[in-house]
Amino acid sequence: MSYDRKLIRNGNGWALCINSTILQMLDVNPQINMIKYTIENDKLIITKSDKNIEK
Repeated sequence: MSYDRKLIRNGNGWALCINSTILQMLDVNPQINMIKYTIENDKLIITKSDKNIEK
């Protein structure tokens, strides 16, 4: 499965919006869970982190 998404301006950088469908597929609650991203072979890989957001 793949999706084409455009980046949006965020201050001096760029951001990728992740819609709720993809968050559900990753079992990520953005108010609790952190994500982990890695780059392998020119690919950005986003996974659910083992860490949670500290309050």
